[in-house]
Amino acid sequence: MSTHAPSTTLRDVIGLDNRPPRLSESVLVMIDFQNTYRTGVMALDGAEEALAAGARLLARARTAGTPVVHVVNDGGENTPYDIRAHIGAISDEVAPADGEPVVVKQFPNAFHATGLEDTLRELGHAPGNGKDLVLAGFMTHMCVAFTAQGAFNLGYRPTVVAEATATRDLAAPDGTVLPAGDLQTSALTTITDLFGLVVPAGDALPD
Repeated sequence: MSTHAPSTTLRDVIGLDNRPPRLSESVLVMIDFQNTYRTGVMALDGAEEALAAGARLLARARTAGTPVVHVVNDGGENTPYDIRAHIGAISDEVAPADGEPVVVKQFPNAFHATGLEDTLRELGHAPGNGKDLVLAGFMTHMCVAFTAQGAFNLGYRPTVVAEATATRDLAAPDGTVLPAGDLQTSALTTITDLFGLVVPAGDALPD
């Protein structure tokens, strides 16, 4: 275990704002809360707990009048990401309400080759000027991290709600298994170095 003091983040070096955003002044982006991740080959460690946290965050956002955008990954027929089948559908606990847009993607970065940026503009949240996005969903090391990076690159200020994310054990290049908890910490730490903020729970975001 390292005994060195924590290093300075890139965010600190370039003077980025590290204050949590107000939920009511943000857009909530719900990423890939699909049944895909609750069972079978892609089941995540802590998926049910993260889904429950996502449902609480979604309910609070709706009460606050926060715009909500749902993102879903379409992997095509006969895959765990078939959005035409139950396995690839958004879980009932966080299903879109009438009027909440759903963006379909095929890459980890939800901005890549999708209409997400246009949808955000239509909601009055153009990039730049500190426009805040609150991100939650699956998987932390993949679509959540790369969407945070994509948002940052476009001039948004993303914040990830840690309790509403989850990932899975993954084989490392040397063949050892990296436990989901370690991968979760690594992914969130990568985000906090530059791309965005990470708060432990939705309650950390002021109304």
